[in-house]
Amino acid sequence: MTRANLWSCFALAGILLAPTTLHAAPQVAAAAAPQGVAAFDAWSDGATLRLDYDHVGTAQEEAIALDGLRREGPWPGSRVNLVDPLDLGPYRVEVRDRATQLVLYAQGFASIYGEWETTDEARSVRRSFHESVRFPFPRRPVQVCLLKRSPDNAFHEISSFLVDPAAQDIRREAIGTRGKVWTVFENGPPEAKIDLLILGDGYTAGQLPAFHEDARRLVEVLFSTPPFRERRKDFNVRAIDTPSEDSGVSRPSDGVYRRSALGASYDIFGSERYVLTCDNAALREVAAQAPYEVVEILVNGEKYGGGGIYNLMATSSTRSGSTPYVFVHEFGHHFAALADEYYTSDVAYGTTAPIVEPWEPNITALLDPAALKWKDLVDAKTPLPTPWGKDEYEKFSAGIQARRRALRASHAPEARMDSLFREELAWGRPFLAGQEHGGKVGAFEGAGYRAKGLYRSSTDCIMFTRNPERFCPVCSRAIERVIDWQIGR
Repeated sequence: MTRANLWSCFALAGILLAPTTLHAAPQVAAAAAPQGVAAFDAWSDGATLRLDYDHVGTAQEEAIALDGLRREGPWPGSRVNLVDPLDLGPYRVEVRDRATQLVLYAQGFASIYGEWETTDEARSVRRSFHESVRFPFPRRPVQVCLLKRSPDNAFHEISSFLVDPAAQDIRREAIGTRGKVWTVFENGPPEAKIDLLILGDGYTAGQLPAFHEDARRLVEVLFSTPPFRERRKDFNVRAIDTPSEDSGVSRPSDGVYRRSALGASYDIFGSERYVLTCDNAALREVAAQAPYEVVEILVNGEKYGGGGIYNLMATSSTRSGSTPYVFVHEFGHHFAALADEYYTSDVAYGTTAPIVEPWEPNITALLDPAALKWKDLVDAKTPLPTPWGKDEYEKFSAGIQARRRALRASHAPEARMDSLFREELAWGRPFLAGQEHGGKVGAFEGAGYRAKGLYRSSTDCIMFTRNPERFCPVCSRAIERVIDWQIGR
């Protein structure tokens, strides 16, 4: 969801500069350096530079402070498509030639901080989150600019770092070996493919065979789901063994705390099912051992849960009855910036901000039906907004959610939660498919955690229910666009 914020930054000894003139995000690579391999080689030496920083603030203000710079291995991304035109994410990084100000590299992204600032805690507590951006290692000085999207969907610069590739304080020691890297499947060189990296958390050394089995099984689930099924050859998948001291990860609401390799935990922002790691430094140092653009963390456990943040990470528990759905659903967030389309479940985020047109590709405020972002997929006979059995669905869902809360409050066995979810799917799947406009593209009210004012494109989708079989046409197209861009088409 789009969020309003005030802009502020620290002045950090001439390295972190004050925000500059506000400007809209580029929709195409108009200010970019010439594209192609020759252009890439002219400004980058082919390695990766990671810039680490601390993101600090409250719901009212925020600040950025440089933490450090790290030289990593070969740049794994495209060497042709370098300036992202997709206009996704609440944040954007731009790398500009210091001398000419041409944009050499740009990428949209989201962050844990960006989600946290919408929670109740952020109204009264100042917190800090460690974050990173990665880009090709430059041959000459560059300006690295962090931008944030405002409610009008324009990007505004919030921080700027001068990076000199000859600086002595760039860490250049060899990447550590914190686990064995192995290949699930490989279809070509990293720069020509999308590199998915699978990490495990909460697997002891003796449980690593189970991690291998889980990784292979869930990768097959993902690449059996359209449109990933048809685009399998555009991906490489690798994994890293990261043994943990304890089996499983922390579940604070259950009174369970574990020492795990990546620090993943349930109960992020007080949501018992939300799983992330906030130990960005550990995640980045482990991941640096292999080429990657996207990262999936498999959490060793049976409790339902997962998470997904655009261009940061996706997570999924491995032994829940809903694991196949969670794995694919959360990957949709991480890979293609897809929004949650459900709206009847409890969430930790604030949902009272004024409604504006969301930047996510699969939900809309429908402020102007004639300009609907997926209008080309809508049949001329389909009304906008599109009617569906909303009241009946909400009545059924309210009962499910009440029972779900009771199960969690009583710490019932996970098998009872799995049974409830199966009951919900058994009712909801035929109900949604049987609607007058079921299976059609339209604008169905109820999406993005809001019962009113936000719309999704189909009655059912992996981003709406636990139906694990299909992304709707709008979500599928959004995924395909990201794939095409990243492989250099």
